[in-house]
Amino acid sequence: MARDPICGMEVNEKTSITLTKDGKEYFFCSTHCREKFIKEEGMEAAVLKCPACARKSFFKNRLFLVGSVPCVLILVSFFIPQLVPFRGAFLAYLKTIWWAVVLGFVLGGIIDYYVPREYISKILSRKHPSTIFTAVFLGFLMSACSHGILALSIQLHKKGASVPAVVSFLLASPWANFTITVMLFAFFGLKGLLIICAALIVAVNTGFVYMLLEKKGLIEINKNIVEVAESFSIARDVRTRMAHYTLNVKTVIADCIGVTKGALALADMVLWWLILGMVLASFAGAYIPVHFFHRFMGPTLLGLLVTLGIATVIEVCSEGSAPLAFEIYRQTGALGNSFTFLMAGVATDYTEIGLLWSNVGRRTALWLPVITVPQILLIGYIANAIF
Repeated sequence: MARDPICGMEVNEKTSITLTKDGKEYFFCSTHCREKFIKEEGMEAAVLKCPACARKSFFKNRLFLVGSVPCVLILVSFFIPQLVPFRGAFLAYLKTIWWAVVLGFVLGGIIDYYVPREYISKILSRKHPSTIFTAVFLGFLMSACSHGILALSIQLHKKGASVPAVVSFLLASPWANFTITVMLFAFFGLKGLLIICAALIVAVNTGFVYMLLEKKGLIEINKNIVEVAESFSIARDVRTRMAHYTLNVKTVIADCIGVTKGALALADMVLWWLILGMVLASFAGAYIPVHFFHRFMGPTLLGLLVTLGIATVIEVCSEGSAPLAFEIYRQTGALGNSFTFLMAGVATDYTEIGLLWSNVGRRTALWLPVITVPQILLIGYIANAIF
């Protein structure tokens, strides 16, 4: 399988869009990536070859197919009463996370259009411990939930962030951002800060382990990283760009179009995974009895394992999961279970693993639960023993 030089996705060489430059053939997942490659390489024009374009139907698009599933189920639920709980759960999830998903795509589009790949490579691609701390700090500054952060993480990877930095950013953002810090503090008091600190510890530790795996060649290397001279200054480059920028109606329209294209391209890559996760989570939330959570999620090792399994299935977003995590704590007194429910959702959720698998690499995706789950269970067990 070839790899798209812009977004890093694996593509089928026989059916993908291709372009030849200096005798070398490049393969692309979409016309958006091809056009961006042409622009970055300063090419005036190129011949488009797409063997599958002529026969590829809109109805075979993954986003269309996956997006049709909840639409059909919701329509059918008006005639089949058994599906009414699914409809309520799905619409409730949609109401909770739509803004985070949109925000994630918009921010991703802004990064795609405005942030040169050299900036990300300069900050988040160095093989130095400070890179991990920088990624975690950037995650702390974000105010989007896990599903919104997914789009940003993939965009950072496309822009040249190293795999360890992307994983650290992905783990730190949902549970250690400003919004969730305030929410968890309101729910748990000072114990909410312990959850935040524990999430940061897991993110940093995991980043360092990924750095070791990268050094040993056990995970993929981000091919989007570009070589940046030591003398390159981001601040100086920004000042130069601002000095040459002219603010008028034409540039504003061009900027809006550029950001929109980047956001739509990112949505086409990510959104079908998010919809799939929402469908599965809606079935779990609608048909698993509430008393099951309280009965089997006590402050024991078995309770931790059950919590881990449930979090893998029903984790939807930070803001939506935080109240349920507090309810678990209120009913069982198991602070460790609440932390496990919150953190394990990101570490083991099929959405996160699936996106890493398809956009970053299979080995990177498989290592995520292997590295994070033991840390989460250990911290959860200690928290239950102490509190």
